[in-house]
Amino acid sequence: MGEMRKITVEVPEDLLASAQAFTGEGVTETIREALELLRQREVQNRARKWRGKIKFGVDLMKLRQDED
Repeated sequence: MGEMRKITVEVPEDLLASAQAFTGEGVTETIREALELLRQREVQNRARKWRGKIKFGVDLMKLRQDED
C-alpha cells in the first residue's frame, strides 16, 4: 500500500455513518475506499479524453477462430 500518513478530518456525522453502513467497514477502511474511488474516477476521466482518438482494428472472425 505504500507509505502511510495519519490525518485528522472533520466530516458530517450522517455522511460518515451512511458511508460506513454501505461499506460495512470502520472509519479508516471507509475513507480509504472513498479515496480509491476518487482516484479511479480521475483515471476514467483521463481515459474519456482519448475517446474517439484511438482506432482499433478487430477481426471478429479471427478472434472466434482463436477461441477454438
